[in-house]
Amino acid sequence: MLATLILEDGTVYKGEHFGAFGTKIGEIVFNTSMTGYQEILTDPSYANQIIVMTYPEIGNYGINEEDFESINPKCLGMIVKNACKNDSHYKSKETISKYLERNGIIGIEGIDTRSLTIKIREKGVMKCMVTTDAIFTEDDITQRIAAICVHKADKDIVFKVTTNEPYVVNPNGEIDLALIDYGTKQGIVNSLAERGCKVTVYPAGIDSKTILENGHKCLFLSNGPGDPADCEFEIKTVEELIGKIPIFGICLGYQLLSIALGAKTYKLKYGHRGGNHPVINLQTGKVMVTSQNHGYAVDRNTLSGIMLETYKNLDDDTMEGFSSERLKIYAVQFHPEAKPGPTDASVIFDEWTALMKEYQAYPVRKADDMVNV
Repeated sequence: MLATLILEDGTVYKGEHFGAFGTKIGEIVFNTSMTGYQEILTDPSYANQIIVMTYPEIGNYGINEEDFESINPKCLGMIVKNACKNDSHYKSKETISKYLERNGIIGIEGIDTRSLTIKIREKGVMKCMVTTDAIFTEDDITQRIAAICVHKADKDIVFKVTTNEPYVVNPNGEIDLALIDYGTKQGIVNSLAERGCKVTVYPAGIDSKTILENGHKCLFLSNGPGDPADCEFEIKTVEELIGKIPIFGICLGYQLLSIALGAKTYKLKYGHRGGNHPVINLQTGKVMVTSQNHGYAVDRNTLSGIMLETYKNLDDDTMEGFSSERLKIYAVQFHPEAKPGPTDASVIFDEWTALMKEYQAYPVRKADDMVNV
C-alpha cells in the first residue's frame, strides 16, 4: 500500500507503507546510527517526532524483548529506505512492521532517504505529515500542507512521557539517588543501578520539597523531549534544588540545569542524532565517540561565572557539558549509557557515581534554606 510524506515546504515523497495506518503530523528529524533502531524507537526524547533513518536497511535483526528504552515508543513515525520483512536474529520476537503496527506508528519505506536527509541538513528540521490516505490531486496536497503549517505541538511534552508514579530500582543500592524522569531512557537507570545506586524515579511533576524531605543524597535529571525553555515548572523545581543537593544531568536535564543557572539555549538547525559524534574533554584533551539525541544546545556565551565548560562537540564546536564544583553540579549533553564507542563515555558514570559515594556523607539542606548562587 502506498504512503506519502509531505514536508511543510511543499516537498512530497511517495513510498510504501509498513506499520500502522493513519495520518500523523510532527517534526521530521534524521538519525545517522547504523544499528539500534529499537532503542531509537523507544527513546522518549523522540516524542512528537518522525524519524528518518539514514542507514538504508532497518529491521534486519527484528525486535527483541531486551533493548527497549521505555515501555512504549513515543515517536509518531519512521521513514526508511528499506524495512526488512524477514528479520534474522535468535532474540527476535517480531518484525519491525508488526511492532510499529501494534504501537500505532506509521512507517514509510522506499523513499530516497539520502535526498531527504540532505534537504533537512540544508533547510533545517521542519514540520511534516506522514499518511496512508490516498492522495490524488494538487488540491489534496495543498490542503495537507495547510494543515501542517497551522499544526501546533504541545509546548511542554515532558508530562506526556514521564512516569505516572514513583518507583525504585535496585532498592539495596548504597547510593541514595533520586531521579526526575523527564522521559528517561532505561539504559540510564540501569547504568546507575549497576554502579550501586538505589534509584528512586520520580514523575516530572515532583516538587523540590518532596525530594529534599525524602532524604536523598543526590539528584539525577534525565533526558527528555521538546524545547527546554518551555519547561517552566521543571526549571523552577531545579532552581529550588540547586545548592541544596548534588545534581547530575544528561541531555534535557543538562539543559534545564543550564537555564536554571542563567544560561540560554537555542535550537540547532538539524540537531545531533546518532551514534558517531566526537566529543572532547576540555580538561584532559581525550576524545570519545558519543551517542546523541537533541535538537537544542546551550549557548556558551551566556554561561554564568559559576559554570565551567567541560566538553565540546568536535563536529560543530557546540557545548556538550559543564560542571560547578562549588554547587556540586555535573552535566553532559550526550548519552554515556548508549555505548557507541562502545565504552568510550561510560567513564562518565564511573566518575559521577564515585562523586555520589563521596557526597553520601554530606548533609542535605532543608527545603527552606536560602542558597546564594
